[in-house]
Amino acid sequence: MTSWHDLEQASGAEEVEHTADRAFRIRGRNLTQLLERAAQVLVALEAEPLARECFVKRVIEVEGTDRETLLVNWLNEILYLEQTYQETYDHCLLQDVTDHHLRAQLYSRPADSNVASAKAVTFHNLEVKESSDGLEATFVVDV
Repeated sequence: MTSWHDLEQASGAEEVEHTADRAFRIRGRNLTQLLERAAQVLVALEAEPLARECFVKRVIEVEGTDRETLLVNWLNEILYLEQTYQETYDHCLLQDVTDHHLRAQLYSRPADSNVASAKAVTFHNLEVKESSDGLEATFVVDV
């Protein structure tokens, strides 16, 4: 699992100052990479896996009315699955990504059910916008 510091260095994700929760700014060449990096940020906040040898693959589909809603629904689906199955996700493979839909394979490991730092990803200050390098998003995690 990638630590928050390692992720910051590798992907250029950055934590943005926020009064009560945690906010993050991420960048990606396209929507697929942006969604992957958002998932990496979220997972870096969560529990460490208990076992290294046990993988579970989950195939999910997520819908949204626009890119912002898709981003929030995607991250909240990951949180839901982590909490429901007491797992943490090492990596994901996104497929069929549009502004309104994604299909993904999530690869998980069992996690300590007592550790969960994120409650939900919110729409507060949510923004997905075009940048010179592709896309940039800012999102807030309720902790």
